[in-house]
Amino acid sequence: MFYSDRNLAFMLGMGGCQLLLCLILLIDLCSSVLVEQQPLVLTYHNGPLLTTIPTVDVHLIWYGRFSPAQRSIVGDFVQSLEASKATEPSVYSWWKTTERYSGASNNAAAMANTRLGKQKLDDGYSLGKSLKRSQIAALVERAIASRAVPENSNAVYLVLTSDDVTVEGFCMSCGFHGDLMPRKKVPLPYAWVGNSETQCPGQCAWPFHQPIYGPQTPPLVAPNGDMGIDGMIINIATVLAGAVTNPFNSGYFQGDAAAPLEAVSACPGIYGKGAYPGFPGELLLDKTTRASYNAHGINGREFLLPAMWDPATGSCQASL
Repeated sequence: MFYSDRNLAFMLGMGGCQLLLCLILLIDLCSSVLVEQQPLVLTYHNGPLLTTIPTVDVHLIWYGRFSPAQRSIVGDFVQSLEASKATEPSVYSWWKTTERYSGASNNAAAMANTRLGKQKLDDGYSLGKSLKRSQIAALVERAIASRAVPENSNAVYLVLTSDDVTVEGFCMSCGFHGDLMPRKKVPLPYAWVGNSETQCPGQCAWPFHQPIYGPQTPPLVAPNGDMGIDGMIINIATVLAGAVTNPFNSGYFQGDAAAPLEAVSACPGIYGKGAYPGFPGELLLDKTTRASYNAHGINGREFLLPAMWDPATGSCQASL
């Protein structure tokens, strides 16, 4: 059959219109079935927060064998939380984000300044090398009963276990926080973080170790030369931020109160701009050690800190 140029152009035009119509219908169908991503919002549940009156102490309970150098790294990190004169970007500036978790029922803003409290060493493994989750609270109660650390509701009791100690649920959780009711019948916030170097570093020490799943990118060099301890710093930062903004499971969180997304846990895997699964984001690089970091602390320390949800912007904010 013969078609004139004019007829052919007309038929092609009709075909183009039909194609365009199909594309429009397809786009409309896809948009109707796609679920719109919900914004990240941590809701305040009207419970008490740790406030600036008085300054909050972080008491350290060392369980197992830690070297003096390892204890120094953690101690310097805790002290860096209040080191306002540290070089920027700093641990102090990162921690200041907690001030924005004010809460309607609190007269003061959430705790922004902290100080390193008392420390207790339990290098004799008084409860053995395999701990139940409930025994973490028992270690805090023992430390208080022995007066190694004071009983104070305006404090966080941080239990740290060495790399040869297993804890119930370890690797499923790199750390947790909760509260206990000691003799004075006032709830005390406490937290736990373990050294994962020999147990699950791909889960709890990433990006200083290759991840257990996902893109197998080369691990970063740890800023303090200790993959296990530098991984602990990330998890200590996570549980301390949660303990401050949601100390009794009635503060700021999203989701189920039994497994809440909190200030830092709501922002997994983000350490700098441009982060995506397997890539922590753009970081600073130490010219001498080639270590990666994003925050300065006291005594010339460098740390890698996770992003924290910022109530002012409604988004996860890293130090850089």
